[in-house]
Amino acid sequence: MSFSAADRDFMTRALRLAERGLYSATPNPRVGCVIVKEGRCIAEGWHRRAGAPHAEVEALEAAGDARGATVYVTLEPCCHYGRTPPCTDALIAAGVSRVVAALQDPNPKVAGQGLSVLRAAGIAVDCGLLENEARDLNAGFIMRMTHARPWVRIKAAASLDGKTALSGGESQWITGEDARRDGHHWRARACAILSGIGTALKDDPRLNVREVETPRQPLKIIVDSRLRLPLDARALEEGNFLIAAAVESAETRRKADALRERGAELLFLPNPGGQVDLMALMRELGRRQINEVHVEAGARLNGALLEAGVADELLLYLAPCLIGDSARGLFSLTELETLDGRKRLDIRDIRRIGGDICVRGFFKRSNGASACRP
Repeated sequence: MSFSAADRDFMTRALRLAERGLYSATPNPRVGCVIVKEGRCIAEGWHRRAGAPHAEVEALEAAGDARGATVYVTLEPCCHYGRTPPCTDALIAAGVSRVVAALQDPNPKVAGQGLSVLRAAGIAVDCGLLENEARDLNAGFIMRMTHARPWVRIKAAASLDGKTALSGGESQWITGEDARRDGHHWRARACAILSGIGTALKDDPRLNVREVETPRQPLKIIVDSRLRLPLDARALEEGNFLIAAAVESAETRRKADALRERGAELLFLPNPGGQVDLMALMRELGRRQINEVHVEAGARLNGALLEAGVADELLLYLAPCLIGDSARGLFSLTELETLDGRKRLDIRDIRRIGGDICVRGFFKRSNGASACRP
């Protein structure tokens, strides 16, 4: 299917509308909609939050009379009853003549059926316009629908020689204020912020969003196999806190009770090596409708996530400085015997943020495909 320049312009606008739901639409996808009649946009809509009208319905209500109109929507219209009625019913009742979707819905309850319903009703349907952009916007939702786990983004700040901290652990601040503020934008769009016990003991992070406005705070998660987290840790102060542990003993059971009294939820998910089973953790988060996990951790947990096959994206802020060989690195990985085993990335974006550089890439799977296509 070939699309016109006008088609692309209207879908680009729909994608910008979908971005307004970056911080609020979860666990639903971020969706935008534009309604066009006689070459002119007559209405717009976007999905604000779960339970609120879907983007198509909001736009139809704003349009009034949409008979004969073309509807541009960033995700296939739903055809099932959830918190709201099917959008396909609303589009058919409105008498629209054409629907252009960026992406087929990965939800098994839809998965092409919405487009089929519209075609059966005599509506012209096209799909695939700016599909990659729509996938990027909803990578977490797609991953959860297709692999029953969230999209995992590892964020790190390093010197140009790939060092995240001095050998003694000092790391504040390698990058500048602009880069740190940008990192909080990525925190805000995530459903959960994850770190490890090493970082928790060294930095006592709050694991929340502070530098940008957000309608909600993500779930905070610490991977702490032996429950070493202090009871006065700052991350415990605001609730909404989960600890993933592995070792159950008389000592850890007492500590677990004390942590629960502080408002933490505990999950024991041991692997055969006595560490937290990271895949099991991600499956549990997927069951809880977590779409995106934002990781800010040390080299050990970063490496464990990558080797467990659950790391999908790297967001790397590079400062224009050198720290030296004795400093700490980004990933603790099993030593390679040949370069064939190297972890490869598909670089998606390189930007300058203040005095720093931000490199964003998707980890490639063993078959060479990018993680952006789960």
